[in-house]
Amino acid sequence: MRNTLTLRTSALALAVVGTLFVGQAAASGFQLREQSVKNLGKSSAGSMVGKDAAVVSLNPAAMVNLDKNTFQSDLTMIDLNAKFTGGGSILGNPGAPLSGGNGGDPGDPTLVPNMAAVFPMHGGLEGLTLGVAVGAPFGLATDYDKNWVGRYRALKSDVKTVDLTLSAALKLSDGVSIGAGVIYERATVTLSKAIDFGTAICAGSGNPMNCFNPAYPFKPQTMDGGFTVKGSNNAVGYVVGVQLAPTDKLAIGFSYRSEINHQLSGTLDFEGVPALLGADPRFKDGDGGARLVTPSVATVSIKYGFTDNFRVLADFQRTGWSSLQDVTIKRTSGTVVGSEPFQWGNSNFMSLGAEYDISPAFTLRGGIGSDKTPTNDQHRTPRLPDNDRTLYSIGASWNVSDNLSLDAGYQHITIKSPTVNLPVDVATGNTSTLAGKFSGYANLVGVSMQYRF
Repeated sequence: MRNTLTLRTSALALAVVGTLFVGQAAASGFQLREQSVKNLGKSSAGSMVGKDAAVVSLNPAAMVNLDKNTFQSDLTMIDLNAKFTGGGSILGNPGAPLSGGNGGDPGDPTLVPNMAAVFPMHGGLEGLTLGVAVGAPFGLATDYDKNWVGRYRALKSDVKTVDLTLSAALKLSDGVSIGAGVIYERATVTLSKAIDFGTAICAGSGNPMNCFNPAYPFKPQTMDGGFTVKGSNNAVGYVVGVQLAPTDKLAIGFSYRSEINHQLSGTLDFEGVPALLGADPRFKDGDGGARLVTPSVATVSIKYGFTDNFRVLADFQRTGWSSLQDVTIKRTSGTVVGSEPFQWGNSNFMSLGAEYDISPAFTLRGGIGSDKTPTNDQHRTPRLPDNDRTLYSIGASWNVSDNLSLDAGYQHITIKSPTVNLPVDVATGNTSTLAGKFSGYANLVGVSMQYRF
């Protein structure tokens, strides 16, 4: 039963590492850039130099652009559409194919809310601006049909991060400001997958060929069970930024968001364990944990006004996904359960956008972006079938009055078709292959309200 033991001890490792791949995310990896509907409408170009309360968490130095108390609320609907074509086999034997369908569409429409408020100080504190924001910088979910062909790799994946950011900006001189913020981040995770107990039993019988013996009573895919992992953690990070505006036409912004290290703790619940294994303590529900790192993000933005009512904007962003090379899983006793590699690399994002003021009341904007994936063909999983993305965006603002403005934005994302080619690896509990190709795209629609007083 050595292989059965390996399956049990690596189950938590697979579950927690899976949280790093979940995503109905609107950016590469599991990153979200939906803090601002204005930014959505221009593919995030100029995000670090905006006159927008969302800069509380993006670039605190840009809060000096707001000269009134400002409250902002943004709501974005993300709809990922994906389809899998492919299959797999038991223990690498092409004569024993996996049963099941294509999983359906794993991405349901998901709402992402963000809120921010900015408060310029006066009197003896003139030049100081304070801000607070609540938002979701990473996360979202995928959910496949229960009996799909890749059920042993992924069923439901749900990871959410919610940030509370408290920021301050200081205007050093005309056109020069600095800012910093503290980020308090809550991460919660739920993950499930199926377990092929039939294969685990026959493979652990001492003769793996029992899996292909019609007379053997325990057969692959006839004794499916599953598990669900839940975990959570709170951790602290920071964001710092600078804004330079040497002329009325030109503004340059830079910000750096730190990594945030989470020590997830939670529970692993098994279901459908066969009676043969029911008394085995290795398959009992239990506790465990792992280290989850949300990556650093460095961004440079440029805005240039060619005329009083026409502006061109650009962004370059580098996300430090290379911090996620592997995840080491430990029991609550401190015993190391296993280490799961995924070998992500740093990723780059670039965008170009423009804004045109039709009148003092109405502004149109648009943009295009290129978002490189941190994943690779060797380690990509169906939890996030991610690949390079291209973004196309349009948006508009309506200044209803001096105090109230409304924004709307739409973004279409094309995704280069990613492939998965996952081999049998009994050491990590995977007793079947999975190979195939995903096709997909995403649509985002957002609305926002900003009130100044």
